[in-house]
Amino acid sequence: MFLSVFDMFKVGVGPSSSHTMGPMVAAARFLDLMRASPFEFAGLRGSLHGSLAFTGVGHATDRATILGLAGFEPDSYDHDKAEETLDAIRETGRVTPPGLPELRFTPKDDLIFDYGPALPGHANGMILMATDAQGDVILQETYYSIGGGFVLTEQELADGKDTDDGTPVPYPFKSAAEMLEMAEHSGKSIAEMKRENEIAHGCPQSFASGTARLWEVMNACIERGLATDGELPGGLQVKRRAKSIRDQLEAERGMNLNAPHTINDWISAYAMAVNEENAAGGQVVTAPTNGAAGVMPAVLRYWLDHVPGAVPSKIEDFLLTAAAIGGLVKFNASISGAEAGCQAEVGSASAMAAAGLAAVMGGTPEQVENAAEIALEHHLGMTCDPVNGLVQVPCIERNGLGAIKAVSAASLALRGDGTHLIPLDACIETMRQTGADMHEHYKETSLGGLAVNVPNC
Repeated sequence: MFLSVFDMFKVGVGPSSSHTMGPMVAAARFLDLMRASPFEFAGLRGSLHGSLAFTGVGHATDRATILGLAGFEPDSYDHDKAEETLDAIRETGRVTPPGLPELRFTPKDDLIFDYGPALPGHANGMILMATDAQGDVILQETYYSIGGGFVLTEQELADGKDTDDGTPVPYPFKSAAEMLEMAEHSGKSIAEMKRENEIAHGCPQSFASGTARLWEVMNACIERGLATDGELPGGLQVKRRAKSIRDQLEAERGMNLNAPHTINDWISAYAMAVNEENAAGGQVVTAPTNGAAGVMPAVLRYWLDHVPGAVPSKIEDFLLTAAAIGGLVKFNASISGAEAGCQAEVGSASAMAAAGLAAVMGGTPEQVENAAEIALEHHLGMTCDPVNGLVQVPCIERNGLGAIKAVSAASLALRGDGTHLIPLDACIETMRQTGADMHEHYKETSLGGLAVNVPNC
């Protein structure tokens, strides 16, 4: 099993990897399908199902789908151009994607939120259609946004298609047990094995520049969040807090007011900065999802700014180790809140961050695996119940606490020798089973939990 670090960490746009980025990617794929078709098209239609319908407005799923059908993609997203394009589409009822003719598309009529039963393949389903001059559907495809910005067609999902292109890699571990066994036999760290797998799929130069860009975007997101205040969009009147927290912490420096636990406030501020940016529709890196995008950058920034001996040259090791753990979770369970609740998002992110931190602080592969297990274990059962369908409450603070748990998990693991009772594989399987048992009301539908017990206005 091979899942690239660039599959696990994608540069994209908020507020949701599965509900915003995924639909935009699906729309781009549908445009490619149209370009390869011999038919003459005159219009577009679409329908959103399951979780994409229930929380679609709060997650900007409609907006992402419209922009995707107009030719926008997450990695190259331009906010100002997107606003202009949306205004033009609403005014004219037309889209003109690159390489295709002008097409009829009136969002309020041609993009339907279907609140009936979800499509059979996944909780996040959507159907895109192209019509002829008479309005008859002549091309149709069903897409599933399976978490973290990953998108599969109905057929790809049925075939069990993964991101693995079949290229052999030196260390093809599918479980944590295999990963540890290969590490022992090779004498390599998890990051070293993961790096060799990555290089087998591409050149070392592009890999190094790619990982450098990931941290550049993550850190820039932290900085924007720490510098911006005001109110987040969506109607809940949630105020940004990261800037205020950072300002207070800066003011207290040198005043002998800092208790040891104040470091938790720094970690929370870094994570909340990212998720406030995400909630505002800013540029983030899925890690492994947008809803959990603040955990890993916060832990990495904590390490760089607050841990003696931290050096930027090890950032790549952190990302590689985290990606290895994230790949195991995705392959053997889920990173989708709509599929398994927030344990699959913030829980997975916390496990990934704990592993990365343990690795760059000199942990053995066994200690790294232990760190990931501790972090994931203590997120088991966590529901995904965003108030009003927005990635704000409880999501923003939850990233801060997920980052704090990651640091604690890494620290505990490094205090031991790597031996522990519950293997990471057992914890991942438990998460999968718990997600399967969890009621759909608690899996990103906003039909239960905080979403129905907190006033939405």
